[in-house]
Amino acid sequence: MKSRLPYLLPLGLFLVLALYFAVGLTKDPKIIPSALIDKPAPEFTVPPVAGGTSPGFSTADLKKGQVSVVNVFASWCVPCRAEHPEINKLAKMGIVPVYGLNYKDTPQAARAWLNQLGDNYTATGADESGRVGIDWGVYGVPETFIVDGSGRIRFKHVGPIVGDKLEKEILPLIRSIQGTGK
Repeated sequence: MKSRLPYLLPLGLFLVLALYFAVGLTKDPKIIPSALIDKPAPEFTVPPVAGGTSPGFSTADLKKGQVSVVNVFASWCVPCRAEHPEINKLAKMGIVPVYGLNYKDTPQAARAWLNQLGDNYTATGADESGRVGIDWGVYGVPETFIVDGSGRIRFKHVGPIVGDKLEKEILPLIRSIQGTGK
């Protein structure tokens, strides 16, 4: 038995690594867990984008008893541009307030971007320093959060909402959370 150990050890190590990678390959790399899921949204207040027409918003706006969506975007973000028609579509549906958190942008660039692509957000806050984004655990833009009526973050989507993600993922989740009464 002792003489077989040097031969079995590499095989055992190979099997452990193969199992580890096999499980890892079944995971969606776009799903990044958030420590804030099912926890209260961080306290914040963001002013409106300077010179814009929308008001800013705060945590208090997310605790008004209805499900809300917070979309983190920036004018320098190419995927945000691709996603914006879907965010406008969601906002126009009027089923939830959709808040825009403009992340690390200049007011001029943010205003120009919103004027060009449309601003259907309920409110658009300017997070010029990125401090609020850090508190929300933003890795990059775009990111979208669904917050229940008590101000608890229920879902985080990393990356652009494009294709059928709005209809197949986001809307059913919003309706599900609305159905729970939270």
